[in-house]
Amino acid sequence: MIDTTMMPIRNAMTVDVEDYFQVSALAPHIERATWDARVCRVEHNVDRLLSLFSDRGARATFFVLGWIAERHPQVVRRIAAAGHEVASHGYEHRRCTEMTRAELAGDVSRAKRLLEDLTGEAVNGYRAPSFSIGTANPWAFDVLLEAGHRYSSSVYPISHDHYGMPDAPRFPYEARPGLREIPIATVKCLGRNIPAGGGGYFRLAPYAVSRWAVRRINEVDHRPAIFYVHPWELDPGQPRIAGTSIKTRFRHYVNLHKTESRLDRLLRDFRWGRMDDVFGLRT
Repeated sequence: MIDTTMMPIRNAMTVDVEDYFQVSALAPHIERATWDARVCRVEHNVDRLLSLFSDRGARATFFVLGWIAERHPQVVRRIAAAGHEVASHGYEHRRCTEMTRAELAGDVSRAKRLLEDLTGEAVNGYRAPSFSIGTANPWAFDVLLEAGHRYSSSVYPISHDHYGMPDAPRFPYEARPGLREIPIATVKCLGRNIPAGGGGYFRLAPYAVSRWAVRRINEVDHRPAIFYVHPWELDPGQPRIAGTSIKTRFRHYVNLHKTESRLDRLLRDFRWGRMDDVFGLRT
């Protein structure tokens, strides 16, 4: 019999399934009405992730945008068939802070029904676009609970110019009775929460920083780390959007060519699973 108490902690690998033209930071430069006219690159990039996860024996949670699922249902079915969890990223990729309660309820319910129809399974998880649940809209948790979600991963307990709730707990907590919030990974350093859960930070800093952070969360905090990546981050050949600021270009395009190899190292260096398995939320 294997002594599981001696096994390394299993962390949660997550993917926010959206395409390059749906990124919030690029929204001022891309009209939503043009989305359907653009070449969608998400299917190929999701397939690359599925292949990588398969090669490394990893499972993940894919927070799928309803807009993508509606136009590319085969992507959702392939994700589920490969043994990964399908969760919701909402339908329109609008920040929760930009919607009324009624608008958010409609967006959340539409995406959940669509994904459940495609997979035949309950969609338990939700992640807000741009981690846009915070002190300004705590009622959003009530909307998620009413829609039937069991957990959210919509809070990033850091300070950032686009998102963040630095005073939120670093580890899972009950946002509402029956709804657990599972924040993105951070490391406590000099009294501040330092991002440790992927995204642009994974590309901009050397890989050793991410490896150190995940190991510290596992070995010092004795907790799983929650990591996230976007399919477009594996796609250095994506179209460049004109008119963006230097800061936006830096954040979005730097080191895209390194993401896949770094992610492969991360999958080899640590154990990874689905959110619902790691946190005991599978129905």
